[in-house]
Amino acid sequence: MQAAAASERSVARDDTALMFRMSSDWRPSSDEIHIEQLEVSSVIGVSEHERKTPQRLTISISFWPRQQTSDMADKIGQTINYAIVAEETQRFVSDQSINLIETLADRLAAHLLKNFPIQKITVEIRKFPLEHAKYVSAVVTRHAAAD
Repeated sequence: MQAAAASERSVARDDTALMFRMSSDWRPSSDEIHIEQLEVSSVIGVSEHERKTPQRLTISISFWPRQQTSDMADKIGQTINYAIVAEETQRFVSDQSINLIETLADRLAAHLLKNFPIQKITVEIRKFPLEHAKYVSAVVTRHAAAD
């Protein structure tokens, strides 16, 4: 009886350790693809002045494919084609009419996670509304749902 209880506690500790690793920033693959400052125009902003015409945004995306680089056999069909990710990002963002860059970053991250085999994504969206600041940005990091 005591051996069974000890065994159950050991399994529970192992499960807890696994859940902790999975819930922290642990990821099975650290291979990353990055797109830096992709230019897009979109209607975004809260004020009427901001929403009159589409604004210039830049978007930086880092994503971690579900498949490791070493498993891709140097074949484009085995990876996530960053050109297609960039095109989809431009199309998605151009079609939006949103108040907040935070909302846009969140929706874009969710959209890309849904449509590409990505395990983790970080999206930074920059806009340029302030005269005395280089830019304003929002950054989100999202993980794919467990399979």
